[in-house]
Order: sequence, then structure tokens, then C-alpha cells
Amino acid sequence: MNGTMVIELLGGLGLFLYGMKLMGEGIEKVAGSKMKTILEWCTKNRLVGVIVGTIFTAIIQSSSATTVMVVSFVNSGLMNLMQAVGVIMGANIGTTVTAQIVSMDLDAIAPIFVIIGVVMIMFFKNETVKKVGEVVFGFGTLFLGMTMMKEAMAGIRDSAQLMSMLGSLKNPFFAVLAGLVLTTILQSSSATVGILVSMAASGLLEVSICFYIILGCNIGACTSAILVSLTGKKNAKRAALIHLFFNIIGSIIIIMILLPFGGQVESAINQISNTPGRAIANTHTLFKIFQVIILFPFARGLVKLTEWMIRGEDDRSEQYELKYIGMDTTASPAVAVLEVTNEIKRMGEIANYNLERSMDALMDKDRDIINEVFEREHEVDFLSRRITDFLVRVNEMLPISESKHIAGYFHVVNDLERIGDHAENIAEFAATRINEEIEFSEQGSKELQHMFDIMNKQVKLSIEAFTERNENHLKEIMELENEVDDLEKKYQKNHVRRMSKNECSPKAAIFSDLISNFERVSDHATNIAFATFREEEYI
Repeated sequence: MNGTMVIELLGGLGLFLYGMKLMGEGIEKVAGSKMKTILEWCTKNRLVGVIVGTIFTAIIQSSSATTVMVVSFVNSGLMNLMQAVGVIMGANIGTTVTAQIVSMDLDAIAPIFVIIGVVMIMFFKNETVKKVGEVVFGFGTLFLGMTMMKEAMAGIRDSAQLMSMLGSLKNPFFAVLAGLVLTTILQSSSATVGILVSMAASGLLEVSICFYIILGCNIGACTSAILVSLTGKKNAKRAALIHLFFNIIGSIIIIMILLPFGGQVESAINQISNTPGRAIANTHTLFKIFQVIILFPFARGLVKLTEWMIRGEDDRSEQYELKYIGMDTTASPAVAVLEVTNEIKRMGEIANYNLERSMDALMDKDRDIINEVFEREHEVDFLSRRITDFLVRVNEMLPISESKHIAGYFHVVNDLERIGDHAENIAEFAATRINEEIEFSEQGSKELQHMFDIMNKQVKLSIEAFTERNENHLKEIMELENEVDDLEKKYQKNHVRRMSKNECSPKAAIFSDLISNFERVSDHATNIAFATFREEEYI
């Protein structure tokens, strides 16, 4: 085996891996927000989770990416362990689609896909067409890489030393170990199985020994999720262990069947496969389906096992923390969109609650609530900084459907932070009222409460309109803002009239500042509602 052959082999592997990456990322950017919705379906039941995991992984061409998402969702509380186990099982089936694709003899038409992809990327301005072009280009590149690997591997048969080394893989233990190590290095079981398809097609490996290498690949595919979970919460670690135990236990069961009946299994697979490459792909699929069928009834047992191994609850080491954005979620647009939206929603709920408590402090003259508001404002500021940092990091990798709204996400975080500031202002006015013993007239108190209630309703509807992409409330939100604007003008005049008639104390001048704050909060609420919509369409 000379240097040229090694370069061709490595070059083919590089093209193969790059093609897989382009396909997966391109599909995610085209349909990332829709896949986010698909992932949310898995909360229904475990069987639905298996179906969702299968479909999702078949689309993005990576079980590692899916399981990393699942670990992230469990870490942030978006998914529990029983829901996660179904998706993980489905991901193991979905990942076999890649092997089925690469086992097809499409080498001759691969250049056609490459040129079509290049034309779509270079000569079309529409971003969606460009991303679809990346998928097509990645598909063609993948098969070009396969062709290069097959041609390079054909020369390996002339090397007695390498053939002897490959022959040592007849030991099932070493074969499993080889699959595990190679998959851990490549971080993709699909890539490893793709290499096996090439080697089997070139006559370098027998189908029977590939059985064991595939089982090693399955175990090695758990590496990514385990590494990601190390910095996560205990439930995230449990989710990663579920993936590992599923593959280890399933592989042990299959090995126990293969050792005495391997010949019959190989014969059955060869009967449904017309080439060695197809035999490898079909083996990969059948093994995964068999594992799911055998272990699905014991899903609860897998969860219990991980809970027994990792006991207790997480200790809160920080005063404030992100709840939904966790670990390295920038690897997937679907995860990024879902988690940042939920984190912004949480920030909005905290800011809104602080607003309500500041009003309670004002009307009840309660110093304890004032201190509570000041403390919670620090959390709002913390979330504002951390969410903004996250948005900066994920800006370039969001799906097309979301990237055009990215400026709106930044504005929403800023508007929520400003609402938090106004809540703090109201709390400060509450402190002033207590310190200076300010009393409002009965009518003034009613006006403050009435205007606040309308503004507060608008804030709640605006947060819902943004996080749920709900257009139903937009006209009502605009009507509420107009009502707040009208009330601000009306109540300013009423306040001046009461002051001129000595119906309220001169100290009650903070009334004017309070309703001005209410009106500004209303403006921020409207900005939030229309962050991802065009306001002129609802005027």
C-alpha cells in the first residue's frame, strides 16, 4: 500500500464526512423550525417518541446529533427521561438510513448531484434554494468520497501485511473494539458503517465479521452524548447513560445469538441483499430494529437503572442560572431555536411577575416586596446578558425560517430588560411613597390600578404572541396600547386638575411619573409582540 493509495483513502473519507455534514446541516437550516415542532411531539408517549426519533434522525443523518439534542432537552427540563428513552431508541433506527443510502450504487451519477448543487448555491439568490443546493451538493460529495474510498481499498488486496491485519478481525471481541474505537474517533456511526460498506464491497471484509464491528459502532456512537452530558445536570447524565445501556445490552443480546447462530443469520441477510454492501446496510437496520423491539418493554427499567447509578438531585451552585439554554446546544439549530425561545419566555414571565409585585409594593406600601423586586431585577439582567451572548453565538447557524427573525430576538430581550427596569422604577416610587408618607386620592388610586391592569394584560398577551408565534392577539395588543396612550393623556390632565383643586397632596407628584412608566412599558410590550411580525399588516 503506497502513499498515493493512503492519500486517496483519506481524501475519500474526507469527502464522505464533509458530504454527510453538508447534508445534515443543510436540511436543518431549511427545516429547522419544523423539526423543532416534530421533536415536541415526542412528549405524547414513548411509542410516539420512537417514531419521532426515527424520522428526525433519518432527516439529519446523525443519531449522535439527535441524542445530543435529547440530552440537552432533558438537561433543561423540556423532556423527561421516559420521553427521552423513546426518542433515543428511535434515533438508533433512524441512523441506519445513511447506510442504506451509501450502499446504493450511485457512483456514476454522483457528479450530476455535485454540479446541480453548485449551480443552486452559486447562481440562485434565494436562501432556501441555496440551502437545498447544499443538501444536493453534500449528497453528491458523499458518493464521490465513497467512490474514492472503494478505488483506494481495491489496492489494499495487493498488500499481504494489511490483509493479514484485517484478517485478525475474525475475533469477535477485536471486531467490536475496532468498531467502537473508529466510531469514537469519527464521532459518527453512520460514517463508520459507510466505511464498512466500502470495505465489504471491495472484498476486504467478510459480512460475518462486519456484524460485530457494527455492534461496536453502535456503542461508540454514545460518545458524543456522554461527553456533552458531563457538564450537564444529573438527568442529562442519566439520558446519556440510557443511550449507552441500550446499545451495550442490545449488543450483548445480539452477540449471544450470533455466536451459535451466526451462519444462519448471515445466510438470511444474504438472501435479502444482492451485494455485500447492501448486506451491511440491511444488517445495520435489522440489528437496530431488533434491539428496539427487545428493549422497548423494558424502557422504564433502563430509566430506573440510570437513576440507581446516578442518585440524588442537583445542587444549585449559582444564585441565577439558565434553565433552558444548557451545555453545547449550538451544534443544532433545532435545539438552539427551541431553547432560546423558551428562555426568552421565562425571562418575560419573570419580568412580568416583577412588574406585578412592584405594583403590589406601591399600593400596599410593603418594604419586603420592594426588596424582593430589586433582587429579582438582578436575575432579569443576568438572563438578558446570557441570552444575548447565546444569540450572538447561534446567529450564523439558525435555520433560514428563524435567521430572518434574529434581530427581533435581540430586540425582545432588550425590551424585556427595559420592562424589568420599569418594574424597578415603580418599586423605587413605592419606597419614596413609604419614606415621604405620600397618599393618593381615592380616584388617583383607582386610575393607577386601572391603567396598570390594562398595561399588564398587554404585556402577557405580547409575550404569548412572540413565544407562540400567535397572531390572534396582535390587533387586541394594538388596541390595548392605544387605550394605554389615551389613558396616560387623560390621567395626566385629571392629576393636574386634582392638584389645582388641592384634592391630593403635592407630594403625590410621583403619580405623573408612574403613569409615564406604565405607558413606556406598553410601548415595549408592543415591540415584543411584533418582533417577528410586520406591524403595518395589523393596523
